[in-house]
Amino acid sequence: MAATTTRVLRLLSLLQDRAHTGRELAERLDITDRTLRNDIQRLRELGYPVHAERGAIGGYRLGRGSSMPPLLLDDDETVAVAVAVGLAEDGSTGIADITENAARALAKLEQILPKRLQRKVTALRNATAIGPATTGSREPDAPVPAAILTTLASAIRDGATVHIGLNPADNEIEPYRMINWQRRWYLVAYDLETHSWRAIPVAQVQRAVAGSRRFAARSLPDDDLVAFVMRHIASTGWKVHARVTVLAPAETVIARINPAVGVVEAVDADTCILLTGADALETIAIYLSMLMMDFRVDGPPELVAHLRTLARRYTESVELAP
Repeated sequence: MAATTTRVLRLLSLLQDRAHTGRELAERLDITDRTLRNDIQRLRELGYPVHAERGAIGGYRLGRGSSMPPLLLDDDETVAVAVAVGLAEDGSTGIADITENAARALAKLEQILPKRLQRKVTALRNATAIGPATTGSREPDAPVPAAILTTLASAIRDGATVHIGLNPADNEIEPYRMINWQRRWYLVAYDLETHSWRAIPVAQVQRAVAGSRRFAARSLPDDDLVAFVMRHIASTGWKVHARVTVLAPAETVIARINPAVGVVEAVDADTCILLTGADALETIAIYLSMLMMDFRVDGPPELVAHLRTLARRYTESVELAP
C-alpha cells in the first residue's frame, strides 16, 4: 500500500505541472498502462478532476473540480506560498477582510511544514517588516529571487555576515532587517567596506553568499528601521529627486504625505523644505498637486519646466471651456 500511495502522489505531482500522454506517465512511473489507469481512478475518487483526452495530442491533465483537493508543492513553492500568505496576514495586500482567512491558512500550512522548510519560512517572516500603505504610485515592480531572500533572512537569523554582489563590486555586510514596501524589498545592513549603514534595494543584489563569520549586533541607525528605509527611499532611492519649498508648517506637510514620498525639514513656523523623489518627474508633479498647499520648486529645472507646461495646459483648458 505504501508503494502505491507514493506512486499515486508522484503521478499527482506530474499532472500538476502539465498535461502528459499515458505513455509518458507510464514510462516516468515505470508502470503498465493498466496500473496507470487504476492510479488515475484512485485520484478521481480522492476528488482530483483528472481529464482524459483522446487523439494524437491527447493525454491526461488535471482540471478544475467542484471542491479544493490537497496540493503537492515542492520546497521552493511551499516557502513562497507560506511567505505570501504571511504577508497577506500582515495586511500588506490592501484586500479587505483577508487577514483572518490568511491567518487560518497559514496556521494549517505551518502545521505540516517539514522542519527544514519551517526554518526558512520563520527566518523570512522574522527578518521582514512591512512598510506603510501604498502611496498609489504606479512605479514598476522590482522582483527579487526567492533564493536571495532566504539567504539574507537566514543570515539575519544567525547573525552572520553576507557577501553580496552589487555593481561594480562585492560587499561584505552585516544584515539586520528586511523591509517589504510596495512590492519592493530593502535590506537594512551595515556595510563593512564603507563602514556605514545602508538601505539596500534587494533587487540590485545579483548574488548573496552567506559568510561563516558571526557578528555582534551594533547600535541601530534608528529605533524604527521602517522609517530609516522610508527616509532613504525618499532622499536617494528614486531615479529623480526634487527640492520644494512648501508654504505650510512642517507638521502639516508630514501629516499629509507618505514617509516614502519625502523628507520634511522645518524652515520656520510657516514654511518647510520637502525633499521628494519618484521614478519620473510626472509622478513628482502628481504628488505636489495632491499636497493641496502652495509651494515653490527649487529644483531640478526639468521639473519646473514640466510644471509650467502643465500650468499652460490647465489654463488653456479653462479658457476654452464653454
